[in-house]
This record gives sequence, structure tokens and C-alpha cells, in this order.
Amino acid sequence: MYLQNISLVNFKNISSQFFDFQKKINCFVGENGVGKTNILDAIYYLSFSKSYFNSVAIQNIRHGESFFMIEGEYLLNDRNEKIVCSLKKGQKKVLKRNGKSYEKFSDHIGQLPLVIISPADRDLVTEGSDTRRKFIDGVISQQNKVYLQDLLLYNKVLTQRNALLKYFAANRTFDALNLSVYDEQLSEIGTRIYKIRKSFLEEFIPIFNEKYQIVSGDKEQVNLVYKSQLHNFSMDILLENSLQKDKIIQYTTTGIHKDDLNFEIGAYPIKKFGSQGQQKSYLIALKLAQFEFIKQQSNVTPILLLDDIFDKLDENRVLHIIQLVNNDEFGQIFITDTHFERTESILKKGSKAYEIFKLGS
Repeated sequence: MYLQNISLVNFKNISSQFFDFQKKINCFVGENGVGKTNILDAIYYLSFSKSYFNSVAIQNIRHGESFFMIEGEYLLNDRNEKIVCSLKKGQKKVLKRNGKSYEKFSDHIGQLPLVIISPADRDLVTEGSDTRRKFIDGVISQQNKVYLQDLLLYNKVLTQRNALLKYFAANRTFDALNLSVYDEQLSEIGTRIYKIRKSFLEEFIPIFNEKYQIVSGDKEQVNLVYKSQLHNFSMDILLENSLQKDKIIQYTTTGIHKDDLNFEIGAYPIKKFGSQGQQKSYLIALKLAQFEFIKQQSNVTPILLLDDIFDKLDENRVLHIIQLVNNDEFGQIFITDTHFERTESILKKGSKAYEIFKLGS
């Protein structure tokens, strides 16, 4: 699979641009603010029908304009595929594949596998557990439609249960039978989600460890630990035991929506004890493991987006990344960088065909 070309109209700071792409490596080079990352985000949009960087869709429309449109042509399994995503102010977003609109955007997830590595990934280290759960869910959902539907349903039932708890508190009442309807659903769906997450991480963690050793040059020992309340208690027991607390707080305090991943280096939290370079290597390894997992599961080589990947890495770590990029296991790659000379010298060391697009010059 590869993206043959892309057309952008009124997307973020881009008024109108068109690019024809190489099958292997494509680089966007230019100073900060010229729109390099926005082009990667547009490519991400075509796979996920949303921005990687800004969840408010209307804010992706260029300032002063009323709409945006992204159009991409792919070669997938020897077939041409045309994807168009557009949004007009005051209207719903539209996603079309070969001229036919999707009724549910979730049906598109996984059709065009893609992995992005970006400075924004640092949120996985610095932010709360919700960010790390989204990472797990994003990897699994690209290949497991049932999991994605379960996840959407779980969150819907969770919202309803929380609303009921607030109603009980506001009206000084309680209805155990009414609450049990939601508890049964959460228990059933939550248990399925937990089992899939557990199984996924048992497979994913060894891949991650292998990728980290390659990226770091075998320098440090790292670990990825799955934390879940369901390790020790079933979902129905958790809900039963937390009922009094839930009634007071008016919120469901136990369940798979509290799961987390611990990022460790030498058995210590990487957030506190890892250098910037180590943290970046950790996140790159995490995303490369995601790439490998999706490739194994789908038998399609995902597109790889590398946003400002060489920043804050020492020369040795950059060299390891270059060696990885030149590996035949990767398909089409998109890279952004601020230094033309650095990018060109790095790519010349490899054997793959590449194209460098100079922006803002």
C-alpha cells in the first residue's frame, strides 16, 4: 500500500497544495511554521478521519475560510483507492471512499493502516492514564472492529451509569434494580475489553522490548507494565465493592476505564528518571512496535509518519533510526525536518528512493 498523491484545500495554514509521492521515502523540509506537520496530519486524517493534533474538527479549517478538503489517491492491493475527507462550517464532516460516503467513520478505521511518531507523543509519558489507554485502544482498533464497537458501547453505558448516579444524588433516591441494568452491561463488555487488552499486551511487550534495544543500541533495560483493577477482581465484584464510594462521588470509580500502562526504565518510572533522549527513544520504540504489530495482524505494511524525529536524539540514536528506516520491513515513509542538509545526508546513507519537498522557499 502507498499514497500516490494528496491534494489539500484550506487545511490548517495551507490554502491549496498538491503533492505526488515516492513509493518509499518522502521528506518535507522547511522552517518551523511553514506547514510540514500539517501535511503529515492531513495524511493521518485520510486514515482516521480526524486530526492527530487537534480533536476539534472545525479548528482544522484555515482561518477566514468556510471549509477544508483533503483528497488522497492510494494503491492498495493493486487497486486504486480514492479517499476524500471534507468539512464545511455548520455541517457534518464527510468521508468518502471511491465516491461513496461512510455512514459510520469507525468502519474506515484500519482500512489504510498508519503509524505516526511525533513530539506530541510525549503526552504518553507526561499526561494521565487516559492518553495511554487511547494508545492501546488505537492499536487494537485498527485491526479489531468488534473491540472498537465494544469500546464505544462501554463508554456509552458508562456515561449513562454516571448520569444515573448524579440523578440519585440530586434527588436523594436510589434504585438498585435500575443501576444493575448498567452494571451487568459494564461487567460483560468490560470483561471482554480487559481480556483483549491483556492478550494484546502479552504479544506487544516483547516486540516493544526488541525495538527499544535496536533504537537505543542495547544501552538500557526498559519495561512496559499493564495495570488493571481486573487483574485481581472480576468487573462485577469491582462494581459491587465500589458502590458506596460511587454514590458519594457520583462517578464510576472502578473498571477498565481506569487501566494504565507503566513506562519504566531500569524498574523506575521513565517520566522521572529518563533523560529526554531516553524518553524519545522509548516513545519511538513504542510506535515502531505498534507498526510491527499492525503489520503482522493485517498483512498490510502501514504508512509511517516521522514528525521531527531527529530532534533531541544524539548521533548514535539517529544512526540507529536511519538503519531502521532503510530496512525493507518498512513501506512508505513521510519525514519532516527543519534542516535540509541533515535530511539529505541521512537519506544519502541509505539505498532507498527518496523525494525532498522544500517548503516555504
